[in-house]
Amino acid sequence: MVSTRCKMVVKDELKKLGLHFMVVDLGEVDVMEDMTSEQRNELKIALFNSGLELMDDKRAVLIEKIKNVIIDMVHYSDELPKVNYSDYISEKLNHDYTYLSNMFSEVKGITIQQFIIIHKIERVKELLLYDELNLTEISYKLNYSSVAHLSNQFKKVTGLSPSHFKQLKDKKRNPIEDIGNSSS
Repeated sequence: MVSTRCKMVVKDELKKLGLHFMVVDLGEVDVMEDMTSEQRNELKIALFNSGLELMDDKRAVLIEKIKNVIIDMVHYSDELPKVNYSDYISEKLNHDYTYLSNMFSEVKGITIQQFIIIHKIERVKELLLYDELNLTEISYKLNYSSVAHLSNQFKKVTGLSPSHFKQLKDKKRNPIEDIGNSSS
């Protein structure tokens, strides 16, 4: 759950079931009552009909939290953290990074680093389309060591140079929730 809309949907469905909640946040809900299996099933169906999924598997919940931390970091932060991403993610989720990394790779079929890169490239596309920052400013904003590094990574992921991408008429971007979901 990244968006406010998702949280609102979950809250509404919990209210419809007469359940009281303390927390509805990033991939977790803290309900005050014990849910019956019937309530749980109704919630699962209602969420599914809204395009959401009730996750019982602790690993799936943690994977979702990793994805949400990365999406938030890359797409919604004014500036990326200056610390290593591994330290940032580990600290945010209060888990050892090696554990998180191994589990993420095993479940998603790509590394956390690859997931970060494809999200950073999607963010570069967005910033190029806004046309408010030049490539040097985008490179700095997204913590690239140089414009050349950004350009090389952009070309490796998209097959285009940033300047060629900017010239295209069909400036294809992907919805955030679909990025890095090839194995889901």
